[in-house]
Amino acid sequence: MGYRNSVGEVVDRPPAITIYDVAREARVGESTVSRVLRGQGAVSEKARERVLSAVRKLGYVPNRIAGTLASSGSRLVALVIPSVTNNVFGDVLAEASATLTGLGHQAVFAVTDYDQSAEENLIESMLAWRPAGIIVAGIEHAPRALAMLRGSGIRIAEILDTDSTGIDIVVGYSNTDAGRTSARFLLSRGKQRIGYVGHDLSRDLRAGKRYGGFCQTLADGGSRVVDSEIVPELSSIEMGRNSLAKLLERTPDLDAVYFSNDDLAIGGLFHCMSHGIAVPERLALMGYNGLDAVRLVPRPLSTIRTPRRLIGQVAARLVCSEEPSQVVDVGFELIEGATV
Repeated sequence: MGYRNSVGEVVDRPPAITIYDVAREARVGESTVSRVLRGQGAVSEKARERVLSAVRKLGYVPNRIAGTLASSGSRLVALVIPSVTNNVFGDVLAEASATLTGLGHQAVFAVTDYDQSAEENLIESMLAWRPAGIIVAGIEHAPRALAMLRGSGIRIAEILDTDSTGIDIVVGYSNTDAGRTSARFLLSRGKQRIGYVGHDLSRDLRAGKRYGGFCQTLADGGSRVVDSEIVPELSSIEMGRNSLAKLLERTPDLDAVYFSNDDLAIGGLFHCMSHGIAVPERLALMGYNGLDAVRLVPRPLSTIRTPRRLIGQVAARLVCSEEPSQVVDVGFELIEGATV
């Protein structure tokens, strides 16, 4: 069965509904349809109702990207984040998207998988859409990505870190200080033989800053990281469980383990529970992020709680504003829990 498109040609599939089809159904001009859909310009109530009725009847979906490219007042705000499997970025994305919607903007996002080369390509793609602003995780970027952001002429919000100088708007906290706080907490509980389970620090730069602050504070206290297990893949509870098992097999006399995030730490706790390792009496476990799940495990996890939703909200609000460039340090909170 064939279908005829708007110029009478027979095609194999139903043609896409266009603004021309809506205008013909509503018996108005295409410019009238455009004004109704954009909510701008003078249109009679009767014509507006005919257009909206035609849109509903035909199932027309406006091409927002085309509208953005043709307009000097883009409503798109791009978010470039490392992961969607990590709840941290899900929280940031959810709050930023809700805030942007309330301000009359629309969020689009891309995922880098902690790869600076991928981030560079995605920033280029996002800027080609001429967004009103970009929210990007972290402050360190590849040289070309940094040049594109600086030369974009739009608002840039860098989030989840305050340890370096940003381009425009920075919303986050000091990862270095978060690492120091975790180390001081373990040392205050008498822990000396400490291990580490975490990501590839050359890719996860914020985890690298936390680890640097952690190690420096241990050294100041006369201690050090005795052994470490680096996770080569995306973190998960299973990966945390397996990584702690490998670490303890090599170095069984550790008295504490610092994890780069809560997913890994919860996995470590499950390993201890299944192998009869008393926590924290025999082995202390310290996480990072303060995910909701850490309160629900049999022993509430000791961790650092980060205000991800607040960061998403503040970054979205500022990137849509005319406020001057600024750094907003939202801080973090030590959760003592029951595993240290």
